[in-house]
Amino acid sequence: MSTVTLDERLARDSYPVTELPLSQLRLMDDSRFPWLILIPRREGASEVFDLDVADQRQLWHEASELGRMLKTLTRADKINVANLGNVVSQLHVHVVARLSGDAAWPGPVWGQGEPQPYDLDALANMRDHLLAQLDGLELKL
Repeated sequence: MSTVTLDERLARDSYPVTELPLSQLRLMDDSRFPWLILIPRREGASEVFDLDVADQRQLWHEASELGRMLKTLTRADKINVANLGNVVSQLHVHVVARLSGDAAWPGPVWGQGEPQPYDLDALANMRDHLLAQLDGLELKL
């Protein structure tokens, strides 16, 4: 399994959950939103088209499966999947569970209010729930 240098902002603002076939899975440190980040382990990639076709398919497969899992886990009204990169250029994909009435609804989560970091118990609980759900997913194409 290859490694990639993680952008310092991604490292600071999120917690590692596990390694998927292509991506490192991280949990954004904002307890207001169930918010996952996929970071493909491909050094120098900043755009989806920087990946070869097989990796592009794998990335969207991982994002789709995580979105489906997160929607079931959180009973979300909508799953937002986005790849922006305007602040952090390292290729990463956000998978965010949205609930009508959440702190940013119906707008985007970016730049809305102040993040509410997880306390250690809530972080461990969320990570355990995610890992338990991931166990049943077929994440490799």
